[in-house]
Amino acid sequence: MTSLLEQAEQTLEKAQADINPRWYPRYHLAARAGWMNDPNGLVWFDGWYHAFYQHHPYSPEWGPMHWGHARSKDLVHWEHLPVALAPEGPADVDGCFSGSAVVDGDMLSLIYTGHKFHGSPDTDDNLYQVQCLATSRDGIHFERHGMVIDTPSELHHFRDPKVWREGECWYMVVGSRVKNTGQVRLYSSSDLRKWQDEGIFAEADEGMGYMWECPDFFTLGGKRLLMFSPQGIAAEGYRHRNLFQSGYLLGEWQPGQQFTHDGQFIELDHGHDFYAPQSFLTPDNRRIVIGWLDMWESSMPEQQDGWAGMLSLPRELSLGDDHRVRMKPADEVTALRGSYYPTPACCLRNQKVLITADAEAIEVQLVWDLNASTAEQFGMTLGEGLRIYVDNQAQRLIVERRYPEYSLEGTRSIPLPAGGVLSLRIFIDRSSVEVFVNDGDACLSSRIYPDPALRDLSLFANHGVASLQEAGYWSWDK
Repeated sequence: MTSLLEQAEQTLEKAQADINPRWYPRYHLAARAGWMNDPNGLVWFDGWYHAFYQHHPYSPEWGPMHWGHARSKDLVHWEHLPVALAPEGPADVDGCFSGSAVVDGDMLSLIYTGHKFHGSPDTDDNLYQVQCLATSRDGIHFERHGMVIDTPSELHHFRDPKVWREGECWYMVVGSRVKNTGQVRLYSSSDLRKWQDEGIFAEADEGMGYMWECPDFFTLGGKRLLMFSPQGIAAEGYRHRNLFQSGYLLGEWQPGQQFTHDGQFIELDHGHDFYAPQSFLTPDNRRIVIGWLDMWESSMPEQQDGWAGMLSLPRELSLGDDHRVRMKPADEVTALRGSYYPTPACCLRNQKVLITADAEAIEVQLVWDLNASTAEQFGMTLGEGLRIYVDNQAQRLIVERRYPEYSLEGTRSIPLPAGGVLSLRIFIDRSSVEVFVNDGDACLSSRIYPDPALRDLSLFANHGVASLQEAGYWSWDK
């Protein structure tokens, strides 16, 4: 272990003891202490799921990036491991930025962005981002091999490599920015060390962003899917309301050919906080995605508690007949369910019904009969700051958070589904809520900051009747 890794571990050991747990997640993955952002290097290796992440162990503020590390047998019980990478080489002296992991024989290989300035860090003119390699045989301790791809001429933002294998060849997509146009570039290699430039893989049309971060490319339902996180898309009506988005383009691609797509960028999540998702395959070939459950430049009140940032639940992707991606919780999350408690009411008439007090870590299931529900608004509340409800006049499902003391207020919403049934699985974990709609048709994820003493969970209906076909919750035992 090098000195910088030792320093990080010593710092985390002390800081972990000082965490205020009031908002610290009970079943989502978060750093032991300090700052966390993008998930990196999600992979199955040697009998374990590995999750790396962008990490600043020295404070709950963003700083020179390290790679935090955890592993799990089941995607829901995580074991923290020593910090895997620290910015200690000439290629990554100012940070080990995002990247990916692949299994190459008996070796776990990390491919990540080395972040460095040649001169003052006050200007992007001095910024250089290169792609680096590190390898491990035990999945815990890594040997660094330095830079494997240099910054292309006239580029400064060139980061977040995602590597996959296709036949006998490795491929890599990298996000980049050319003036004010986002791009994804493609590279190929036979050994992960020497890479061939295959040119521009995809590029932003007018209004589609000045930078495309965290690209990922994979096959889903027989189609090719480019998932990425564009920066610089303007809000339009209910769409693109967050500072940055995460979504996908669907198309066709074969090695040696151009990536062709329909040009429709579809957002993956419609809540306040979901960014930089990365995917991987499970041993039984399911495509799982995990994202950062936060948003750049949003208030993060947990910073006063000694930590910041958390990852989403693992989510299984599938492609519907309408060529839209479905996203639902991985089956493994049901392992955390404890006892089931059905709700005492199946029909609400201008009333509010307490379901449980102290809803700290639970899964709620609500199946509303929309055709039988006349209330102007009906849904669920948590404490005084969160409402998840149907607005019958707007015909939308709305997630509303209201924490003015932390400068967090606003709504996100989606149209009500056709068919007359609204089925919701709602996961609450102290400072997060994830809402999955109709078995994966849509998802809304947001950070929440309830007063720990005000976690009453209630159902309500205003100005009319709201009808439930099924309702209850599981306590989570972790």
